[in-house]
Amino acid sequence: MSFDPDAQLDTSQINDQRGRFGGRGGGGLAAGGGGLGIIGVLLYLFTGIGGGGGGGGLGALEDQTYGPRGGSGEGAGQLANECRTGADANRSRECRIVAYVNAIQDYWAAEYQRLGGRYRPANTTFFEGQTNTGCGGASSAVGPFYCPADSTVYIDLSFFDELESRFGASGGSLSQGYVIAHEYGHHIQNLENILDRVRGDRQGPESAAVRSELQADCFAGVFVGNADETILQPPTRQQIADALSAAAAVGDDRIQESTQGQVNPEVWTHGSSEWRQGWFLRGFEQADPDACDTFAGSVEPS
Repeated sequence: MSFDPDAQLDTSQINDQRGRFGGRGGGGLAAGGGGLGIIGVLLYLFTGIGGGGGGGGLGALEDQTYGPRGGSGEGAGQLANECRTGADANRSRECRIVAYVNAIQDYWAAEYQRLGGRYRPANTTFFEGQTNTGCGGASSAVGPFYCPADSTVYIDLSFFDELESRFGASGGSLSQGYVIAHEYGHHIQNLENILDRVRGDRQGPESAAVRSELQADCFAGVFVGNADETILQPPTRQQIADALSAAAAVGDDRIQESTQGQVNPEVWTHGSSEWRQGWFLRGFEQADPDACDTFAGSVEPS
């Protein structure tokens, strides 16, 4: 998607930790605890914050100090110098992610205000390789994720390269926007206490975990459906296709087929490619968060 070239970007919503810890995270998809990610590798284990599972997952950096919030640090200063306007977002991927964060939070703030409430912003942290979070240590192997404990979206920007090269998505600006909007969908769930439903029901095609991920997909679609109310310009048909390609690429069935050679719905945590696409489309077409009640009835979008 394209941004209003004259729009002013707010880099204070980004905490740029790139280069702080050094080194790349371990390869492969790591199981962990505490966060909610775009790919089916993280479970919501609020009772075990800081604990972790497989190699490279959460809990790997216990000896590191928790990083600053609110865009502080040398990296944030560089972002502020490079990412000033929508024109910068149209030419640079990292500025584009800053702009998406700004636009997503502007939309949800306006939506909360319309309903007589007040939106509580979240931060986004850029990191490379590994970082510390309110949910424990994390490596880039876990993919982008939202940590409810510190209300922060974490992302290693190299994931967008992997989304194309490893997961087979078509790429494009809105595929990146979909990922960020999905993670901010988890922030909305956190604000509305929806994530509490995931406790104890973390696997299976009808599980609360799957329903929460599909709802985050739907919330992402709602944001895109209201893009013209933000610094974004309305999406083209091709851009919607790019977002749908990204949603399909991170479906549990697609990932299982490519990594294990078989599909086992009983261990799904995010839902099938078809469901993820369907809920994103439902949100986009209806442009209303009320259309995103994935906890009522079938998980298959109507």
